[in-house]
Amino acid sequence: MTLQRLITGAILIPVVVGLVWWGSVALVAAIAAVVMLLALREFFNLGDHLGLHAYRFWTYVCALAIFFEQWAATGSRSWMFIGNVRVTRAAAGFELPLDLILFVFVLGVAGIIFGSRRPLAGAVGDIGVSAAGLLFVVLPLSAVVRLHGIPVIGPKLLLLTLVLVWAGDTLAYFVGRSMGRFLMAPQLSPKKTWEGAAANLLASLLVGLLFSYWLPFETWQVLVMAGLANIAGQAGDLLKSSYKRGAGVKDSGSLLPGHGGMLDRIDALILAAPVVWYYFQWVLASHA
Repeated sequence: MTLQRLITGAILIPVVVGLVWWGSVALVAAIAAVVMLLALREFFNLGDHLGLHAYRFWTYVCALAIFFEQWAATGSRSWMFIGNVRVTRAAAGFELPLDLILFVFVLGVAGIIFGSRRPLAGAVGDIGVSAAGLLFVVLPLSAVVRLHGIPVIGPKLLLLTLVLVWAGDTLAYFVGRSMGRFLMAPQLSPKKTWEGAAANLLASLLVGLLFSYWLPFETWQVLVMAGLANIAGQAGDLLKSSYKRGAGVKDSGSLLPGHGGMLDRIDALILAAPVVWYYFQWVLASHA
């Protein structure tokens, strides 16, 4: 299993790094959308084990609309001037506000419920797992598109996010297997230990330290951002583990040898990416 894990990583990591560094925002958004659909499909497969049957096609359509909106929003720019005056240039092309997409999703689900032959008794659960897919997978993961679309430093910030997740997961895996003694959350994930979690955080901080020499921000700011992203990523991992445990399965899929499914591979990234995005927006944007 470890060899498969290493081989899969050795193949995928250079491809992803090359895509982020040399690819356009549109290409990154398109590839990220494919990854999102694969992960969302696995999320819904887990729901099937729990007797929750998502409105798949309609949710996929709305998920793609969310990614389109995030890509379109990368064309907007904002500048701050003296006296707290902000000037904003709107994105070129057609935009779909996120709140409108979510509203249309709800209307569409209502239409499907009343127009289909599905038993109404399970409608609430089916709506819940469909909406959960948008809220727990699609919306937070779409932050990778916004990150990459930041002028000049966007690819660097997205690479920081990816590398801190990869490094944290890798060190946690080996430290947890070799040194782990104190279980972190046995009711959610019986193999995760506090030693592994500490190694995960340490690896992310080391990545943040290295990237601070490459980013136009103070070192401590990058370390805080990396630390918060790591904590959020570990929370995302545990959240996914609890969902799988409830569904009674070990992995969300078998797409990636040694790693399980796509959802298994990006569970930490799903919550780490929006943390980096919002930390940049709220704290660092004025220094970029």
